[in-house]
Formats: sequence, C-alpha cells, structure tokens
Amino acid sequence: MKLINIKPIYMVFAIFFIVSSCQDDFLDRPSQSETSTENFYKTKDELRLATAGLYGGKAWFQWNTNPYLMLGDILSGNLLAAWYNDAVQLNTFTLSGSNGILVGGWTGLYIIGAHCNVTIEAINKNTPASVSQADKNAAIAEARFIRAMAYYHLAILWGDVPIIEDNIKLVKSPLVNRNKVEDVYKFVVNDLTFAAENLPASDVPGRVTSWSAKSMLSKVYLTMAGLGQSGGNRNQAYLDLAKKYAKDVVENSGLTLLPSYSDLFKTKFNDNKESLFALQWAATSGWGIGNQLLTHSPSNDINPGKEGAWTPLGPTYDLYNQYTAQDSIRRKTTFMLPGDHYAELNAAGGGYNATSAAMKKHIIGNGADNNTPAMTYLGSIEHNYILRLADVYLIYADAILGNNAATSDPNALLYFNKVRNRAGVDPVTVLDADIIFKERRIEFACEGQFWYDLVRLSYYNPVKAIDILNNQKRVLFNYSNGEATPNDPVGNISPATQSTFRLQLPASEIVANPKLAEPAVPYY
Repeated sequence: MKLINIKPIYMVFAIFFIVSSCQDDFLDRPSQSETSTENFYKTKDELRLATAGLYGGKAWFQWNTNPYLMLGDILSGNLLAAWYNDAVQLNTFTLSGSNGILVGGWTGLYIIGAHCNVTIEAINKNTPASVSQADKNAAIAEARFIRAMAYYHLAILWGDVPIIEDNIKLVKSPLVNRNKVEDVYKFVVNDLTFAAENLPASDVPGRVTSWSAKSMLSKVYLTMAGLGQSGGNRNQAYLDLAKKYAKDVVENSGLTLLPSYSDLFKTKFNDNKESLFALQWAATSGWGIGNQLLTHSPSNDINPGKEGAWTPLGPTYDLYNQYTAQDSIRRKTTFMLPGDHYAELNAAGGGYNATSAAMKKHIIGNGADNNTPAMTYLGSIEHNYILRLADVYLIYADAILGNNAATSDPNALLYFNKVRNRAGVDPVTVLDADIIFKERRIEFACEGQFWYDLVRLSYYNPVKAIDILNNQKRVLFNYSNGEATPNDPVGNISPATQSTFRLQLPASEIVANPKLAEPAVPYY
C-alpha cells in the first residue's frame, strides 16, 4: 500500500490505495499495482484491505522509530541514550524546536491522522449501496479509532493542536490555528464513541474491536478528569465515565491477561488476548516501512545479520530503583543487567549474557529466534503494544480510588492485584494514588507510557508532578556484584516547571504556518 509522506503536515496530497486480492490474513500487504480510489472500496473485502494499512508500515514508521519510546520513556526519566544528542535534550529538559525526536513525533502523528482522514473520506465517497451500512461503519470505525489514538498523543504531548479532518482542504488552505486542548479531547472521545458503537466485539487477531475502543475511552476519560482541575482533585463525572467503561471491559469482554509477563514481549505471542491495540509489522529489509526498534539493541550479536544496534537505550538509575528484589520477572523482562542470561536471544548460539544495563523489551533476537529468516534489523516482527488489558485493570482501580486518599474497594484490589500476581509480586490490601502510579510505571516501563502518566498527573496536581521530575536520578549507572552505582548526568538538567509538561511546537511548523503561534481557538 502506497502511503503519504508529509513535510511538513501542511503539504498533504491525495492518497491512492494499492489493491490486488483480499488475503485471509489482514497483515498481508497489497501489491504494488496502483488503482485510484474511484475503483476501490467496492466490497467489504476491499474496505478491510484499505483499513489494514492503518495498523503499521509507513503510516506509523516515523512515530514508532524514535518518538514512541523516546518521548514516552526518555522524557519521563525511564531511559537514556547518552550518545544521541536529541535524546540527551529530552533527558535534560533542554529541547529546541528543531529537536529531531520532537519534530518526528509531531509529523508522525499527523501522518497517521492524515491516512485515517483520507481513508474515511474515500470510504464515504466511493462505497456503493451494495456494501452494508454496518460493514461501512465498521471500516470507518477502525480509521476513527486509530485517528483518536494519534490525537490523544498529540493532546498529551502538545496540548492545543490543530484538528485536521480534511487533508485536501488543508492543501488549499494550509494556514490553520491550534484548537483548544479541551476540544481535542472531545474530538478523541467522539471518534472513540463511534468506534465503540460500530466495531465488532471480536475480530481476527490484531484488529481493534469495540472492547479496544471502550478501553481507550476509559483512559481518555481518566485523563480528562484532571484537565483544568487543581488541588489534587479530579472531575468526578469523568472519573465515573472512566470507571464505567473500564468496568464493562474487565467484567464483560472475556479478555484475560496473558499468564506470563515475559511472554508478552515474545513474537510468538503477538496479538494475544491481552492486546487491545498493537502496531502490526512484517519482516522487511526496506527503510521507512518496518519496525526499527531493534536499532535500540545493546549488541549486534543478537540482532538479525549481526548489525543495526545503533542507539542502545539504557535504564536510568531512577527506573532501576523502582524494582524490588521480588519484582524480578518484570525487571528482567524490561531491562537487562550485566550477568542476566536470555536463552531466547541468539538461541542457536547458546543465548545471550548481558554485559551492560540495557533495555530488553522490544529486543527479540534474530530471524532464527523468531522463525522468520527474512527478518532484518529494519523490520522487527514484534507487534508492539499501544494499549493492553493490564492498562485497563489499573485504570479501573484508579477510577475507583478517584479523589479518595485510599481505598480497599474489593473490585479495585481484585484487578490491581491481578497485575501484580501475574508478575509474581505480593498483593496489596489498600490502594492510594502513589501505589497505583508506581505500579503503572513498573508495568509499562519501556512501552512509551510513563510521560503520559506524568502529564495526566500534572493536570490536577502540577506541584507533585514537578517534584517527581526534579527528584529523579536521570542518569545511567554501573552494575557489578549486585550493586548499582549512578553515573554523572549526561548534561546539565534544567529544573522542571509546569511548562515542561507541554512540548514546544516544531520550529519548522511555525515557519510554515505562523498561525500556530497565535492563541488556540475553539473547534466546536
């Protein structure tokens, strides 16, 4: 499927979908023969083929390659790449408007949104009456779910951003204002609500369902509960909505946690029952279309072709200190320490003994380890999570806690402790905000989530969020004989302030569209 490229986002042109025959596996990409949209979208199979391209490949490449992890885990203090200046800027809160990760995140998310917009427009324009309205709505719902994911990330990272629904109109009138963050969240909720009402309750593995949309609604409402609040309290109506959607998912979806935490990040468990939305990737040797997270590997020895380990990511001393000795399963699955043995990496060569502290999630080994000889470091076949069921369990507990100082609510404890029990960690008998916050950090470390948790906290308790950042040990560490010793900072770390939680706009975008520098305007 030939997809659009946007440099900057205001240079978006029409998209053509490439079709051949419909495959049973929706990950089978279409061939390279080109057909105009007027001759496509004529059957349910063609609709399914069109939406398949929204789950990975070029649409997600720019976001997934660096911003996914670096904005989520380096900016938040979980990871560090001392050899990569743009990543050091994230670690030290010294971002410039030309920071490549910042620009890539903004551009990548708008690329995703643009693909969804064009898909929705083409379905509405070209689908004949012979295709049922339910099938048409289901295809649109997939695109609206994925668009909602893009705008949720934009809202968290930048706050007030332009809402773009018509990219052809944008080409003709490229100067647009930012929209108020409250309206961006409303836009996200509207898309997710449509998705929840029109997606099926089940589908082939990897496709989103109504449960995916309801799960994301619970997360968005939990986030909105803090927006514009102060004094540590959140909007109760939004907390109730977060609880309502999370409760529906955990009690009625029939979905369960994968029994083994470490198995979550092995490719033979791609698209398991815990996965609510994961990016879908195929093996490739081509640049710009594959999952390149293997470039963050600590060693070429465990990569396909013994190459590509360009920017290894290391855990910070602060992240290391979050784990107790009992929490060894999640620690070893999340990051390596010298002396750790991983039998699944370079299995034919006897496995891998770690020699440094390094990220382990997303490091899946070579082609033989994954029964995929064609896999290269440019095309990892890991279907990396954007949303999984454990997240909903912890959201449910958080929404039940609400504005209380603590809770022993049996439902909150039941689902919170399911996450801990799976990790082999003792259950708790009472919950408070700090316990939930820390559990989320440990459970989802190196999955691009912690910065979003910090921003969510900053909405209603900025003093606490700032204090967390300013008291972190945002440094790498040496590890020997069971002891960790922190290194010096890789740069002068600027103190966090409330403005830290909204990223600056890319300088190139402001040059292309000076209206971005103006105050945000309502969208609705």
